[in-house]
Formats: sequence, C-alpha cells, structure tokens
Amino acid sequence: KGFSSTFTGERRPKGDPIFEALGATDELSSAIGLAGEFGSEKGHTFVGQLHKVQCMLQDVGSNLATPLSSAREAHLKRTSFSEQPVLELEQWIDSYSEQLPPLTAFILPSGGRSSAALHFSRAVCRRAERCVVPLVQAGEADPNVAKYLNRLSDYLFVLARYAAMKEGKEEKIYIKPEP
Repeated sequence: KGFSSTFTGERRPKGDPIFEALGATDELSSAIGLAGEFGSEKGHTFVGQLHKVQCMLQDVGSNLATPLSSAREAHLKRTSFSEQPVLELEQWIDSYSEQLPPLTAFILPSGGRSSAALHFSRAVCRRAERCVVPLVQAGEADPNVAKYLNRLSDYLFVLARYAAMKEGKEEKIYIKPEP
C-alpha cells in the first residue's frame, strides 16, 4: 500500500526522506562493492577497507532507519553512530594523499575501471549525503552519519586517484572548450 516500517515500528510512506536516504546508502554500498571487485581483480590492498566501509554503511542504514523522533533508548543503544569511523576515514585519506602527486587541474572520472568505479561510488556517496543532511537538520539522524558520508566521498576520490596511479592509468584532465 506504499508504506514501510522503520526500525522503531513506525509506518511511513515509501517516499519518506528516511527511505530515500536508506535507498541512496544501499546504492552506495552496491557501487562500492563493484569498485571493490574491480580493485580485487587488480590486487589492490585497499579492498579490505572498502569491505569495512560497506559494513559501516549497514550501521549508517540502521541509524537512518531509527528516526530519533520515535526512538526509545533501547533503539538508540543498538543504532548509535560514533565519530570513530569518521576519524578512521580521515587517517586513510591522509595515508593515500601522501602518496599522490598534487592536483594541478580538475580531473574527470577516469583512470581505468577501478578508478572510474571509485569515482562513480563517490558521486553516489554525494547523493546519499544530500539525502541524509536534511534528516540530520530535522533532528532525525545522528550528525556523525552525515560527517561519515562527507569524509567517505573524499576518501573515494583520493582512492580513485590512488588506483589510477597504482595501475599506471592516465587520469583525464578537464579542458575548457574553446568558445
């Protein structure tokens, strides 16, 4: 009938912003899974990190499926989302960034299949973040969830560049068309 239940048992329309955010994070996990498969084919060591990210996205989903307006203390205990995963992403970003040449121009999603899949994941992540921010602003989701998605998109960007570099693939540079 066009309704679904949150973790708290509350019935909401399927078009509710909570379900939009849940769908976007599910798509993100799928996109990361694809990027991980491409990375695995190339023997990238970061594949384990991508699997950990997918597990964290399950926790993101649990938090989103537990709107604070209808959550009881028992719900909140099971679905809380801490700042620790955000800090871990920042460490990973720093580690890969140190190994990359500095950016001197805008790059286009490119650099081989692993890199392009990571760039695609980054774009899906940005959409998920846009779905989550209004929930945080409305007091329905933990602010750390939005922070995590924000840092995750940066991680995916850096990782895409790293994958291209490790595979010896060229990153395509944006060139402004002549008028």
